[in-house]
Amino acid sequence: MSVTIRPIQKTDQARWKELWKGYRTFYKYPDDADQAQALWERLMTEGSGVHGLAAEDENGLMVGFTHYLFHATTGDVRDKCYLQDLYVDPDLRVAGSGRALIEAVYEKGDEANVCEVYWMTQEFNSVARVLYDRVGQQTPFIKYRRPV
Repeated sequence: MSVTIRPIQKTDQARWKELWKGYRTFYKYPDDADQAQALWERLMTEGSGVHGLAAEDENGLMVGFTHYLFHATTGDVRDKCYLQDLYVDPDLRVAGSGRALIEAVYEKGDEANVCEVYWMTQEFNSVARVLYDRVGQQTPFIKYRRPV
């Protein structure tokens, strides 16, 4: 399958929402229409800080997406790039879309002269981790949080 990576566009809204729902379901997050709409508006608002890329197949179907953001860090004078979300339609995986989306974020990071591009995933995400082991380095960090 041939894939094109491009910025997410307003015309992608319906398909993006389908894929976003699949992403939320996979990670066992509740389906929240208000949250999805707020994120969509951020993606469509220049200067919001949240960026989105779409993977499109040769027929023009959006098959996946990634969201990323840049942020300052105390460990370097350059920003970091956090690849926050990555999702490819389960029926269309293992065809190169995930890798292409990650590599596109790498390019955006290079253009912005970041000191690193990083992301997290859950331990059980074994299919994606096969790809991640090929395109990145696993770190020894363990995440802690305080849910509110």
